[in-house]
Amino acid sequence: MKTISSVVEHYIKTKPFLLSALSQGIINLTSLARNMMPELEQELGKDVKHGAIVMALKRLSEDLDFRLNFKIIKVLKNLGEITVRSSLTDYTFAVSETILNKQADLITEINTYSDIFYTSSRGVTETNIVVSDVVGHLVLKHFETEKLIQTQDKLASITVKLPKENVSVPGVYYYIFQRLAWEGISINEVISTSNEFTILVSDEEVDVAFKVIKDLKNL
Repeated sequence: MKTISSVVEHYIKTKPFLLSALSQGIINLTSLARNMMPELEQELGKDVKHGAIVMALKRLSEDLDFRLNFKIIKVLKNLGEITVRSSLTDYTFAVSETILNKQADLITEINTYSDIFYTSSRGVTETNIVVSDVVGHLVLKHFETEKLIQTQDKLASITVKLPKENVSVPGVYYYIFQRLAWEGISINEVISTSNEFTILVSDEEVDVAFKVIKDLKNL
């Protein structure tokens, strides 16, 4: 049986930005309840008192403050080293039977360069290779027979080391990416391992993105 509390919680959870704002206590619950009322009455099939919605929101916001913020903030306060690299290019190639061999040849050659950024990721149909601009010509040389889907240049990377407990705390990535979205930061790529993630943003936005992530340690 549907209750006002369960319907209110479902409504909030389907709206991520509203969920976060509610957990931070920055929403007027009375106004929010008024806006929610028509949809909740339709869902429940009966009239709903405005005060009942406000009370359900109040209980939910108090619960979310613990569930969403306490554990996540504990992880964020223990963020490790944050590394920034600029002047990067992101190449996207279609997956093929020969692409891994080409990638191995590329890695062998770029190993002769010092202080070069290189990372790659592979999906079902695409492979991404991100390198420092100075070795971009090597990518084009080794992959000249592969299908190039797109190229994005003038990028910068921000690599963040996470504490090991990040894998057992839901919402850590969401919280970080939500803050970046609030600042209007567009993320070109996300590459992660168990305790480290790298985002690619434009050179123009890297300073703001770095500040956003750095400030998370001071929540």
